[in-house]
Amino acid sequence: MPSLMRFLTVIGVIAGLGFGAMYALATFVTPRTREMTVTIPTNKLRAQPTEAEARLDRDGPHAAAGGGASQP
Repeated sequence: MPSLMRFLTVIGVIAGLGFGAMYALATFVTPRTREMTVTIPTNKLRAQPTEAEARLDRDGPHAAAGGGASQP
């Protein structure tokens, strides 16, 4: 039983030191704000859909086959 109490005391002290360090960092350290620019390669960007693809997405796949959807 005394070894269990010693173990729990050591774990409690380590946890207390960890929480104390987190509190000190959150309280006393202020981050520096600055602007950041990230360049994205064009091959990583999605291509804009063509007008036909946009119409298919809007009307559904059966509209192109004359499935009864009327065009305004």
